[in-house]
Amino acid sequence: MSFETLNLHESLTRALTTAGYTAPTEVQQRAIPPALAGQDLMVSSSTGSGKTASIMLPALMRVLASSSQPRPPRGTVAGPRVLVLTPTRELAMQVAKAAMDYGRFVPHLSVCTVVGGVPYGLQLKQLRGPLDILIATPGRLIDHLESGKAQLGNVEMLVLDEADRMLDMGFIDPIHHIAKATPKARQTVMYSATF
Repeated sequence: MSFETLNLHESLTRALTTAGYTAPTEVQQRAIPPALAGQDLMVSSSTGSGKTASIMLPALMRVLASSSQPRPPRGTVAGPRVLVLTPTRELAMQVAKAAMDYGRFVPHLSVCTVVGGVPYGLQLKQLRGPLDILIATPGRLIDHLESGKAQLGNVEMLVLDEADRMLDMGFIDPIHHIAKATPKARQTVMYSATF
C-alpha cells in the first residue's frame, strides 16, 4: 500500500516523499481512512508506530478541504479548524513540527502552539491571526479561553493526543471545559499508546 492509495492530497504525498516516507504504517493504514470519512475514533498504538502522521494527515486534509472558503480578516479571532490537545509542552512541539513538515506544501498553512512555560505575547499574536491548526496543553489553553483570547467555535476536528496520559495527569475537567467550547458537530479523535 502507498500513501497515494489513502486518497491524500498531492501536496501531502509530496511532503511525505520529501521526508523519505514510502509507505504508511499499520496505524496509518487503519486510522486515516475513517478519519478522512469524518468518523470519531479511539486509536491505540505504540510509541514510534506513526501515530502523529495518522493524526496530522487527516487534519491537514480538513484544512485543505476548507481552503476554498474565505479566510477571516487579519485581527479577527476566528479560531482554528483543528484543535490538538497534548499533555506536555514537548509533545505539543513535536506535533507542531510534524504539522509543518507534512504541511510544508499546503498554501498559507497557519499552525499555533499554546503551551505553558513560554511568554504569552507570541501566543496572543498567533491566536489573533487566521489559524488552521492549534496545538495546545489544556492548562494554557484554558487561560486563553477564560481571557477571551482563544475562540474554539470553528473547530471541526478535536484531537486528544496521549489521552490516557492527560487523564492520568488530572486533565479530565479542563478537557470537558475545552470540549464544551467547541461545536457539538465536531469530529473527535483520541490517540493513546494504551487505553
